[in-house]
Amino acid sequence: MATNTFKQAAKPKQPAASPRKKGNSFFKLIENYVKLGIIFENGLPVRYIPYILFTAALGIFYIGNIHYAEKTVRKLDKLKVEVDDLRAEYITIRASYEYDGKQSEVARKVAPMGLYESAVPPYKIMLKKEQE
Repeated sequence: MATNTFKQAAKPKQPAASPRKKGNSFFKLIENYVKLGIIFENGLPVRYIPYILFTAALGIFYIGNIHYAEKTVRKLDKLKVEVDDLRAEYITIRASYEYDGKQSEVARKVAPMGLYESAVPPYKIMLKKEQE
């Protein structure tokens, strides 16, 4: 029986780095135009910290406001669907009640109980006042 041996793993060939263009990129043009290197040459100036914090706070408030508005719009859409369903249900039930409340339907439903519509129209009962 043969003995176990390890295979020598072949080293993967790394592709040669492609030469980049030597032209100016968009960000390089912005860096050359704004000259931020001069401002931050000796570190971040302390006088800019309140402005940076204020801008960051405004950004956080803006993002929170957008999330709140989107959540409100989603909730509003759900409520519109629910209102439409409830309105359809209300109209169906109202139509059913109107149909069941018709005189002919009421007469038909109470006929098994022995109640029938009167053929004689109603009349007033007048009492004479007696003399005292």
